[in-house]
Amino acid sequence: MKGGQRGGLDILKFIGPGLLVTVGFIDPGNWASNMAAGSLYGYSLLWMVTLSTVMLIVLQHNAAHLGIASGLCLSEAATAWLPKPVSRILLSTALLACVATVVAEILGAAIALQMLFSIPVRIGAVAVSALSVFMLLSNSYRKIERWIIGFVSLIGVSFLIEILMVKVDWPVAAQSWVTFDLPSGSLVVVTSVLGAVVMPHNLFLHSEIIQSRGVHDQGDKAIEEQLDGEFVDTLLSMGIGWAINSAMIIMAAATFFSAGIQVDDLSQAASTLVPIAGPAASIVFALALLFAGVSSSITAGMAAGTITAGMAGEPYDIRDQHSAWGVIGTFAAAAVAVLFIQDTFAGLVWSQVLLSIQLPLTVFMQIYLTSSKQVMGRYANGRGLKLLLVVIGLVVTGLNVLLLVG
Repeated sequence: MKGGQRGGLDILKFIGPGLLVTVGFIDPGNWASNMAAGSLYGYSLLWMVTLSTVMLIVLQHNAAHLGIASGLCLSEAATAWLPKPVSRILLSTALLACVATVVAEILGAAIALQMLFSIPVRIGAVAVSALSVFMLLSNSYRKIERWIIGFVSLIGVSFLIEILMVKVDWPVAAQSWVTFDLPSGSLVVVTSVLGAVVMPHNLFLHSEIIQSRGVHDQGDKAIEEQLDGEFVDTLLSMGIGWAINSAMIIMAAATFFSAGIQVDDLSQAASTLVPIAGPAASIVFALALLFAGVSSSITAGMAAGTITAGMAGEPYDIRDQHSAWGVIGTFAAAAVAVLFIQDTFAGLVWSQVLLSIQLPLTVFMQIYLTSSKQVMGRYANGRGLKLLLVVIGLVVTGLNVLLLVG
């Protein structure tokens, strides 16, 4: 390339990590949170998708920044640079958040299996767990990455096409994307949407995926190039996630809220696909839900392996026992937890609330590490970015406090 400029096609080599992360917030937990938001409150909570996505872009780029500049993922950096008791406590809560995430993923996929083949939810959850563990133990994430991006594409196209086929009040939707509104009793749904979009495990996963490319020891030029390319990847991928999550809420608002119907079962939400799939709506919905559950459970399992490997001061490697046992233990714990869930829809929503409650711990840990010149060198957060990150951490904390004291 002449003059050191990057051609349009060169940016494609940076696309991938962000899309892999995007799958995490188009999971069954998101489906439940978005269906609840749209059916209960119409378009009024669309602002939360916008706010969460903006915060997510900043946090994900910052997490990737850590991996690119330091050569360490978030878990490795915490183990290396924080006092051991502090890092162990913070990383243990993040691991529990991974368990809560996997609960939502395998529960959603199990609901899909029940819709398709009348398999009991508990049996389906165990089967999905076994499948996901097998896929993780037998493949590198670079091989899995293409399948996951394909799953995201299938799910996204389904919902984005649909909003062109139903009667949407676009002026109200457009206003709701940028207007704060907190209807009475909506805090549980608001925090579930927050947890479903800004998921703690995705911050760990993104930093691991990007650091595995080994750019940190290739010199400043390579680091700067990767930082620029990664930001485009993050912006594109999170934008896709924003569009799909918004489409889910819009579909629920147009289909259920306008008819005064409250969604309390994911299988009930299959009717949102009637405009595009007709009588086959429930089958199409179940297949998309199954793809979402399996693909997002894989990314959540990878994040869990990243955390346990980082606790041992190692990068993620599924062939290593620290990564493998993190994956296996997380799925085993999630499968056991599913056995005790009576209301599957409520279980999905509350799993996302738990992610929101853990999120401030991960966010402030990340801010500390990426602001440290010891960790980041000349690439440590500047004053403006640090202030923005702290504001994001305080907003997340404030929403959780309102939920807990409300």
